[in-house]
Amino acid sequence: MEREGGLFFRGFQNRSHGKIKLRKRKSTLYLSPQERTGSCRDLLGENIYLVLFTIALRICNCFLVQTSFVPDEYWQSLEVAHHMVFNYGYLTWEWTERLRGYTYPLIFASIYKILHLLGKDSVQLLIWIPRLSQALLSAIADLRLYSLMKQLENQQVARWVFFCQLCSWFTWYCCTRTLTNTMETVLTIIALFYYPLEGSKSMNSVKYSSLVALAVIIRPTAVIPWIPLLFRHFWQEQKKLDLILHKFLPVGFVTLSLSLIIDRIFFGQWTLVQYNFLKFNVLQNLGSFYGSHPWHWYFSQGFPAVLGTHLPFFIHGCFLTPKRYRIFLVTVLWTLLVYSMLSHKEFRFIYPVLPFCMVFCGYSLNSLKTWKKAALSFLFLSNTLLALYTGLVHQRGTLDVMTNIQELCYNNPNISKASVFMMMPCHSTPYYSHVHYPLPMRFLQCPPDLTGKSDYLVEADIFYLNPLKWLYREFHNDSTLPTHLIIFNVLEKEISPFLISHNYERTAVFFHTHFPEHWTGNHIYVYERKLKGKLNQR
Repeated sequence: MEREGGLFFRGFQNRSHGKIKLRKRKSTLYLSPQERTGSCRDLLGENIYLVLFTIALRICNCFLVQTSFVPDEYWQSLEVAHHMVFNYGYLTWEWTERLRGYTYPLIFASIYKILHLLGKDSVQLLIWIPRLSQALLSAIADLRLYSLMKQLENQQVARWVFFCQLCSWFTWYCCTRTLTNTMETVLTIIALFYYPLEGSKSMNSVKYSSLVALAVIIRPTAVIPWIPLLFRHFWQEQKKLDLILHKFLPVGFVTLSLSLIIDRIFFGQWTLVQYNFLKFNVLQNLGSFYGSHPWHWYFSQGFPAVLGTHLPFFIHGCFLTPKRYRIFLVTVLWTLLVYSMLSHKEFRFIYPVLPFCMVFCGYSLNSLKTWKKAALSFLFLSNTLLALYTGLVHQRGTLDVMTNIQELCYNNPNISKASVFMMMPCHSTPYYSHVHYPLPMRFLQCPPDLTGKSDYLVEADIFYLNPLKWLYREFHNDSTLPTHLIIFNVLEKEISPFLISHNYERTAVFFHTHFPEHWTGNHIYVYERKLKGKLNQR
């Protein structure tokens, strides 16, 4: 019995030393979360369903923003692109003074040119394709922020940061607009993905510096948020000389050369627009011509308004995040301080620091235990209401009225005799990029004084001092009268004698805003001049 038992155990032992093939488990239940999603990571390094969801969301975002924000989203991008491709349009004084570069409008001009060559350059496509392109870029930036946080922390924290980014009302309001600030923000987020942060697996000095350089070419003030980040990289880099000579300088040389060549082609002379821009807005501070605010405005109004209901979570997150994220907080505070020193302030100027804030907000949400569902509901509902109101209601009239002008151009048999005068605060509406027809149009001019005159008044200011007197003096001859006038309702009483005496009749009304301000009213009126014969027939 002992021998048999010994043989049995010896045989079992010998068998255990042999190569035994185990059946592979094919079920996803036996895979790790990383392996489980690995098969779906076919696009931008993320789950393809997440990528498609983000793109679909930003496309919906694009179509649910039907309001105007600031004139620059048309006049410094689409209008310039239209002029580049179709040889008509209006170039504002910034272009005659060479304060703006053609790099950003060239993106939309390329789109316009392709549509023109395909014979698909309808006015609706000229309006929506650039915005959809910007929406796609914003979606890529959102995904890069998510990927970065997943590398630095974990998937759970990354999800909360991603949630905060997607439900931010101001991001929703701006990220599909054709603003240089929007492109600056997109490039900043993507550059941050390649920035050398502790724990990052995607750091690449050439890639991130190239994106920063491109952002600066498009909008020179884009360098402001990056000053602390660049200084930190230089300070921590062991091969400092190599970083400057073999990475920063070549990247800067290539991007600056590209900008100079593009502007040389379109301006017809060598121009360093980045210097002109900084000289006008920073060194000479002439941007204050378009309005000034007290030094504390960004801290007391601008930043809280942009963050909205994310603000308490941002403050809470500042006390929770690890030390390595202090550079993000320094970047936010530095940017606010620098912009506070400039007289002219706008909400959109600090838009590029908003993604940095979402990191702190995400940390705050991740730390919540008992109140998490309530906090999520509060954030989602409050931001959704703000996003829908600002995107669909507030300041929509200046875009809606352009549909009336489009109908005038394409459905009017007497178009050859038609002309439009927009008697509104200057640049209130888009222009030829939203009409795409060489219709004679005019608006009240407002270029700043570059000669230093103390009593300088722009055409718009002179008009609003005495609108009725200005109209009678300007149009003393009936042959020069425009066929259509576009005004805000607050101007109607002021100029009613002129409208009556020259047979103008109101033909359309468009809602604009619930918050009228000075010469910007609740509604926009369209007046058409009727001939006496037509009036008698009616």
